[in-house]
Amino acid sequence: MRIHFPTSTAPRGVFLDIHGGGFYMGSAAGSDVRNRELADTLGIVVVSVEYRLAPEDPWPAAPDDCETAASWLAEHAAGRFGTRRLAIGGFSAGATLAMTTLVRLRDRGVAAFSAAVLQFGTYDLSGQTPSGRLIADEYFIEAYAGLAPDRTHPDVSPIYADPANLPPVLIMVGEEDILLRDNLAMAAQLSAAGVDVDLRIYPAAPHGFTGHATPLASAALDDLHTWLDGRLGQ
Repeated sequence: MRIHFPTSTAPRGVFLDIHGGGFYMGSAAGSDVRNRELADTLGIVVVSVEYRLAPEDPWPAAPDDCETAASWLAEHAAGRFGTRRLAIGGFSAGATLAMTTLVRLRDRGVAAFSAAVLQFGTYDLSGQTPSGRLIADEYFIEAYAGLAPDRTHPDVSPIYADPANLPPVLIMVGEEDILLRDNLAMAAQLSAAGVDVDLRIYPAAPHGFTGHATPLASAALDDLHTWLDGRLGQ
């Protein structure tokens, strides 16, 4: 894990960041600039997970690593960082893993995380839903989920999970993202289960738009900071 402390204040919370990259690319270090900004803007510790990547380490290696990191924070954040306020989030595949991690923790009776920020995740890797069929031929699905006996298992495709009793969730997605319908479906599932969900759709924005230096990305990140600041302050 890579750990970023705020430079000018004692931490008021911890955010567990899970990087994107289709489960087979990317690294925790690749998010350093963004996570450094988040740490200083909100006065929080940002912990980024260096989870194992497909195809060398397919499912369930990545969710196992993310669950391990989340469990460590749940147990040690107070002693290590001086705060029990925890949030989790991810970008693209990282959002998928963040949702999987929350469901795993919930099923174990762990309710340490008080908020989740999910940026344009992919929630159906089975190709069974209309949104899932749009990406059914993508390489990353075979690389990551190729050995899974059932790709509709909630641990592979969180759209099939029971999301009851999860913490409040912010979902961010672009209007032109191929995963838009996947995110709409996840928001509907969360809402139907009684979860506090805030869905924000950004006009004319493609997949991964918050990772680019544009005015729209800046506005979206301001939204993220404001929402997360409110949740960690409660």
